[in-house]
Parts: sequence; C-alpha cells; structure tokens
Amino acid sequence: MLSGFISTWQFTKRFCCFLTIFFMFAQVSPAHAKDVRVGVIDIQAAVTGTKEWKKEFASFKTKFQKEKVTIAAKEKNLKKMIENLNKQSMVLSPELKKKKEESLLKKKKEFERHVQDKNEEFAKSEKAITNKILKKMVKIVKDLGEKKKFTMILEKKVGLYFDQSVDLTALATRTYNKTK
Repeated sequence: MLSGFISTWQFTKRFCCFLTIFFMFAQVSPAHAKDVRVGVIDIQAAVTGTKEWKKEFASFKTKFQKEKVTIAAKEKNLKKMIENLNKQSMVLSPELKKKKEESLLKKKKEFERHVQDKNEEFAKSEKAITNKILKKMVKIVKDLGEKKKFTMILEKKVGLYFDQSVDLTALATRTYNKTK
C-alpha cells in the first residue's frame, strides 16, 4: 500500500544529508534555536485514517473481493478442464489430444493474463485513491504548520525520538475530516 512513497531508506538518507548540511553551514545562535519548532506526522496513518479514504477503500475492497471470487471460479473451471483432459488423454486420438491441449493452453494463458491485468488495475486504483487523498492531506499539513507556527514538519519514520506533543498525525486526520 502507498507504493508511491519514497522508500524509508532513501528518505532517511536524504534527511540525514539535509541535517548535516544544515548544521554545517547554518550558523544558528542559541537565541534562534529556541524559535525552531519541528513537528512530525505519520502521513500514511493520517491518510488511511480519514473518513474519505476508509469509504473509498471499502468500495475498492468490495470490487476486489468480487473479482477475487470470479477469478477463483475461473481457476476452478480451468483445473477441472485439465483433469478432464488428463482422464481422456489415453482414449483420445493424438490429433484431438493435441487440439485440446492447445485450446487448454490458450485458455490458461488468457486466464493468467486476465489475473495480471486485474492485479495491475487494482494496484492503479488503490494508488489513485491514496494519491488523491495524499495531495489534499499535504495541503492540510502545510496549513497546520503555518497555523501552529512550526518551522518544519517531518515524516515520523525518519525520527529516532520525538516528543509526542509534536505528533500531528491525529490532528491532521481530524482537520481533514472536518474540511471534507
């Protein structure tokens, strides 16, 4: 889920690089350091906690379950056809057996392609749902940062320690739900 995000490792490397450069080149006096407020957010939890995401994901899940049942039925039918061919193989003429094998192979390939297409379709659909809400959530987080006077808001996953009072995940989700 949320496959569009930068991997945690890449994000951590970039963040550490940013902090190193920031502290190497920035001459922050103790007086200015007091003004720095850093918030954190688990953006994935904030997005998946919204009412809109839950509603859309429930609809997505229903479609996914229906398709899963359809695929299982097609797979069962295909297995039955293979069993029937195996049972009949001794009785069938070589030409007829070859035709049936080719037909069965074609149906198997069609089935595999159908499963692959559906997997891609559902992955795109899930990504689209998440990205749509993520874009709106980013705006909410920026607005919260400005209103609460945070210097920056970071992804929670990159921090080793932070005070829970700067965790904006629940606040962002509540704010999103109120605006939608």
